[in-house]
Amino acid sequence: MLYFDTVIKLVLGLGALLAVTRLLGKKEMGQFTPFDFVYALILGALLEESLYDHQISIWQMLFGVAVWAVLIYIVEILVGKNDLLRGIFKGSASRLMKDGELDLEKLKSNHIEMEQLRTMLRQQGIFSLKDVRDLYLETSGSISVKKHSSAEPPTAEILRMKVKDEAPSILLVDEGRIQEDMLKSIGKTDDWLEEQLKREGYSDIDNILYAEWSETEGFFIKTYRSLKGQS
Repeated sequence: MLYFDTVIKLVLGLGALLAVTRLLGKKEMGQFTPFDFVYALILGALLEESLYDHQISIWQMLFGVAVWAVLIYIVEILVGKNDLLRGIFKGSASRLMKDGELDLEKLKSNHIEMEQLRTMLRQQGIFSLKDVRDLYLETSGSISVKKHSSAEPPTAEILRMKVKDEAPSILLVDEGRIQEDMLKSIGKTDDWLEEQLKREGYSDIDNILYAEWSETEGFFIKTYRSLKGQS
């Protein structure tokens, strides 16, 4: 009975975590604020404690997770409507550099050393502070950079070139299998795909490693045979 109780707690705990994650929205780990980290940490601690303390019932565990999720949800609603609360709970971005001038006070108040800042810049492909015009430290701890125009790569507009916008590609065949969801998302059918592939010279879908399709660029196809030919 003890082991069965643990299994049930694990299954329900996983479901509760997934439900809370979906409820609170999609975020990458790099977008987590300190507040997000704290609520995730406590949520995990609630589940961990219930697993090892067998005096805590399954219903008590679910009740604790539900109360914590409701509290966090209320906070998320409030900070979305109130700038003051957003600053208290989530923090705000700090402008560490303006017009090429570094703000040493803000750098110190955020406990960032110069070499640490240079490391963060190098991770974005910037190897000198002289290329930076404006620099922000975001609430997640990452940085956003606006380079000097002279350090930016030339754009098609600057070069007065006419460049056609390309639509995003969609994976329609993956390792010989038709991706039905992707087909539906673009309003196409299996018959349409098979006909288009035949026009491209591919009659056997099983031999296709992957096939990408773009509304503007058409198909890009690789077969298992072409892959072997490269090796």
